[in-house]
Amino acid sequence: MLTSDKIALFIDGANLYATCRALGFDVDYKRLLKEFQSRGTLLRAFYFTTIIEDQEYTSVRPLIDWLDYNGYTVVTKLTKEFIDASGRRKVKGSMNIELAVQAMDLADHVDRMFLLSGDGDFRPLLEAVQRRGVHVTVVSTIVSQPPMVADDLRRQADAFIDLVELKPTLGRDPAERPGSREIRQQSPQLASRGTINGNHLTE
Repeated sequence: MLTSDKIALFIDGANLYATCRALGFDVDYKRLLKEFQSRGTLLRAFYFTTIIEDQEYTSVRPLIDWLDYNGYTVVTKLTKEFIDASGRRKVKGSMNIELAVQAMDLADHVDRMFLLSGDGDFRPLLEAVQRRGVHVTVVSTIVSQPPMVADDLRRQADAFIDLVELKPTLGRDPAERPGSREIRQQSPQLASRGTINGNHLTE
């Protein structure tokens, strides 16, 4: 990997949150940015997440605001809450299209892309940007049970980094959070309602 390579980072917020939770640590986003800046010329670091409509405050909002001011491009979308046939509260919404559009837009301007997601729906996107000569690395984990990365996505990627390998560099134990003032990488969607399509909240 050349330090002169132009690179872009695509973070599927909900998927990364679920993966880190499965591995038992929180991501320090300042360290994450520094890690990928060291791997080349970082043109853009995208963070994609959804936020529930009519919910004035979510615990992910401080994280989004912090990312916005500290080198990330935050892409958000309002989602709708609904009750399914069995009476369970669900949230409908995915950032996959938004992520794919941004990746295709940048494909002709970067040498490498890093996708922090294990969602198999991104396999056709990887194929499309690879046809344009972009080297794609998927960052997720196979250590958890079940693995958080879809097998076909890992096969399609040019390289795979298991998030557990980056834990010493990017991670901190959730129990070490300094307190309520600390920005919490937490989605009410995920925390109180279980994982919804592997989707995360944001604004």
